[in-house]
Amino acid sequence: MEEAHEVTVETTGKKNPDTRNTGPGRLLIAVYAVFAISATARAGYQILTKFSDAPLAHILSAFAAVVYIVATVSLAKPGRTWFKVSLAAVLVEMVGVVVVGAISLFDPVAFPHDTVWSLFGRGYGFVPLILPVLGLLWLYRRRPARLPQ
Repeated sequence: MEEAHEVTVETTGKKNPDTRNTGPGRLLIAVYAVFAISATARAGYQILTKFSDAPLAHILSAFAAVVYIVATVSLAKPGRTWFKVSLAAVLVEMVGVVVVGAISLFDPVAFPHDTVWSLFGRGYGFVPLILPVLGLLWLYRRRPARLPQ
């Protein structure tokens, strides 16, 4: 497989434009992986020990974990389909952090326990608020080329 990729690069003289896992993309994927692991661990712990105290918050933590897992995997995979999955995951993350952040700020009673996205990710140094912006910028820069018509 690697030989075929190398031959493609040598014959065309260009890197594969449908990959997002090169250069800064690797760092982005690593950060998403850390958040996937931490959000999964947090959600698992909350659901196992405190679910009845704040079911909505804990379900949202689990949802955030799934979003981070999907984003991590899809950013690492090449191709148009994985690009679309990445775009959807990062957009869902952006909407989630803004909506949950705003609700948790203006109605703290709705979230008696924090989620990854509570208060715009304050518990994580606001990285959950910045990460989808960086993700969308990277996806814009690495969007697949249009097919000739």
